[in-house]
Amino acid sequence: MKKIELTRRTFISGTGASLLAAGSGMRKIVPEVAVQQAPAASTPLSGDSNREERMQWWKAARFGMFIHFGVYSTIGRHEWVMEDEGVPVVEYAPRAATFHPAPGSQRAWARLAKQAGMKYMVMTSKHHEGFCNFNTKLTNYAAPKQGPGRDLIGEYVEAARAEGLRVGFYYSLMDWHHPDGARCATDEDARKRFVDYTHGLIHELMSNYGKIDVLWYDVAWPLDANGWESVRMNEMVLHLQPEIIVNNRNQLPGDFSTPEQHITAETGGRAWETCMTLNDSWGYQVADDNWKTSKTVIRNLISCVRDSGNYLLNIGPKPDGSVPDPSVRVLREVGEWMAVNGHSIYNSDPCQVRRSNYASFTRVGNTLYMHVHFWPGGYVAISGLMTKVKSAKLVKTGETVPFKQDDFRVRLTDLPMKAPDSPVTTIAIECESEPTQDTDYVRKNKPRIGV
Repeated sequence: MKKIELTRRTFISGTGASLLAAGSGMRKIVPEVAVQQAPAASTPLSGDSNREERMQWWKAARFGMFIHFGVYSTIGRHEWVMEDEGVPVVEYAPRAATFHPAPGSQRAWARLAKQAGMKYMVMTSKHHEGFCNFNTKLTNYAAPKQGPGRDLIGEYVEAARAEGLRVGFYYSLMDWHHPDGARCATDEDARKRFVDYTHGLIHELMSNYGKIDVLWYDVAWPLDANGWESVRMNEMVLHLQPEIIVNNRNQLPGDFSTPEQHITAETGGRAWETCMTLNDSWGYQVADDNWKTSKTVIRNLISCVRDSGNYLLNIGPKPDGSVPDPSVRVLREVGEWMAVNGHSIYNSDPCQVRRSNYASFTRVGNTLYMHVHFWPGGYVAISGLMTKVKSAKLVKTGETVPFKQDDFRVRLTDLPMKAPDSPVTTIAIECESEPTQDTDYVRKNKPRIGV
């Protein structure tokens, strides 16, 4: 059976207003929302007609950086600290005045992203705490009017563009600070005020920073697509940013799906992106030392890419904007690997080959890339490869790899006992046609002997 994983984001976005009522012990009250009807599954939505064109760069990019940064960073106890520890707004909000990220922090993030082989960045413009990292006319709870004293999103945009990276904004619909952020579920006047506020903030983000490539919604609690007026929201976004792509977390399908902390491919050709932390926290948590290794990150990236998915990997900067040393170390190691092997990741094609207990695979055209994460030394083999191999070489050194092939396996030989690359060694296998694998064929037809 598949392991079922529920994250707090997916749980909350799926429960809607019923969670508010259940948590208070009250009878569920459904708000009277008549602003629009939720679109039927077959109803064309804004952006449907040119989706492939808009998403072409994103599908080629494969690897991006997520950044969670806000007032919660000053506390260092996870980005959900306000709710998880029941901190009152009147106690939490003044911390915004103590938030003093160093100038130039975003330049360091962007340089690190580029060094890691990432092609785009997505930064929190507003997380659940309600604090806006950007310049807005709609609230004083914003970076230019609080401790930072400047537009952190503007600095981030400039930094990403300076490194040639695409620019994305994360935006949390859920808001623990705004007075209408919860009562909008049961009070229509509050809903209208809060939706106007939300659409207004998104309008500013889409209007004030030039071309934006990704809008990454999060947690639609406590409203549904009708309540958020999500169709109108996306129409506004695409009117202001005709080439942007949007995710599926405002209760509409959007352009791509967003599995969180697990790798689950979509079916039917739908685009998808796994977002994942480097430790167990999105925002800075000083005590969280459960860091992924560079080998784990690379294996996760390969697992996404082989099924045409993207990998959005998070950093949680410290309150001064510096990136924790373990994050820097891991991403630099990943970048060293990507500098040699990135051509097996970017612009890659779906890869049907996957059976091995020490390797994983990607494909570009007729070239199969065998990524050996547990290097056995001497030789490696692939069972049931159903196309002829023309040649093979070690990507790290360029050395030719001898091979023997029969109906049941390809055996790549004369390999060094020590892995030529770290933390994963890649072998490029040029095939006569698209490589596919059928291990059932091997099981059924391989000669057997008597007992």
